Amino acid sequence: MIKQSIFNYNFTKNNNDNDLYINKTNINAYDEVMNNNNKSIFLTGPKKSGKSLLSQIWANKNHALKYDRNLEYIIKNKKNVLFDNIENNLNEEDIFHIINHSKTYDLNILINSNYNIDELNIKLPDLLSRLKIFSFCIINKPDDDMLLNILTKLFIEKQFIINSNDIFNFIIRRSNRSYENIINMVDKLDNLSLEKKRQLTIPLIKEIL
Repeated sequence: MIKQSIFNYNFTKNNNDNDLYINKTNINAYDEVMNNNNKSIFLTGPKKSGKSLLSQIWANKNHALKYDRNLEYIIKNKKNVLFDNIENNLNEEDIFHIINHSKTYDLNILINSNYNIDELNIKLPDLLSRLKIFSFCIINKPDDDMLLNILTKLFIEKQFIINSNDIFNFIIRRSNRSYENIINMVDKLDNLSLEKKRQLTIPLIKEIL
């Protein structure tokens, strides 16, 4: 009888009851975001690297409002502000006003993005100059340790039965080593496994890779 393996992975618990795995790929970003002395933070990193989760931990800690084309509400309430995936809500005038508002009332602001500041193609020179003085922090590409923990978490969520650690090693050695790719790969494996009514095995993985 095959028993599902139980994996021990060290997720850092936060006050929103979410799980964030911290290792050398993101520890510097985590420390910068959690540093109370950083009033204005620009967080960047690859897609699916945990930027929104880390930002939400910061928002909970700082009782921050999330920007969603709600300039008047933010200005009225005079609270700390989170811009999540700023490229999806790139209203330069709003961002500029909120940065000035935050400075005037000594409020904290965190912006996260898949891109660095120069890649956002900001048109307003005054906004660009203000963003340039933010504390800049980055989540790096995943290493083997991070990929293993992501795979473990996803496999448990998908309720895969894993009967060999070789499966983890096989995927990690052959993946293109990105957060987004690993997540998409597990989704494809899940669909293929259900479609063919097969357990997760190396031959099944080869069909995806």
